[in-house]
Amino acid sequence: MTDLWQIERELYTAGHKVICGVDEAGRGPLAGPVVAAAVILPLGLEIGVDDSKKLTESAREALYEEICAQAMGYGIGLATEEEIDLVNILNATYLAMNRAIDALCGDGGLSSAGGLTPPLRVVPDICLIDGNRAEGVRYPNRCIVKGDSKCASIAAASILAKVTRDRIMVDLHDAYPQYGFDRHKGYPTKAHYAALEAHGVSDVHRESFLRKWQAGRI
Repeated sequence: MTDLWQIERELYTAGHKVICGVDEAGRGPLAGPVVAAAVILPLGLEIGVDDSKKLTESAREALYEEICAQAMGYGIGLATEEEIDLVNILNATYLAMNRAIDALCGDGGLSSAGGLTPPLRVVPDICLIDGNRAEGVRYPNRCIVKGDSKCASIAAASILAKVTRDRIMVDLHDAYPQYGFDRHKGYPTKAHYAALEAHGVSDVHRESFLRKWQAGRI
């Protein structure tokens, strides 16, 4: 069984004082924002966190509330579909991650940076980033490949990011019910492509993700 606290323990032993995990949700969908979360957990907290993709929706929702209640600090940030089209999905992911950490540090907010600012604000001295690239993240960091299944704080961040994005897509379904965002959350399913064929591209679709599909229709 994987020890989800091993990486954090090693970093605290090495002298780090405040460690946060960072992960994103929504790099692959055709519509909606990419969302990132940054989370600082008390060392050794056991609440059953795991990679969000391995959990049921109800388990993620329950853990979302538990993480928000137990975390020493958390922040959530997003990059819009317009920003994704403008700077590409990788750079938009970095935008969302920086905004999530900004919100964690108290420098965010929906009005200024696309982040959701939690009540408690703390500044990490190292951020553990899920994946193998983080050159666009402004804060000191270390990449952890498959970190959402190896590291408790990244696993917690994956849950906050996934639940937040799913809720955003359910809200978008109310405005654009013809696309079925409440079911596929914007991902490229057969049902989603069928809806695009029937209704065309909406204001919340990522046009850069649909160029090949649109070219194939000509």
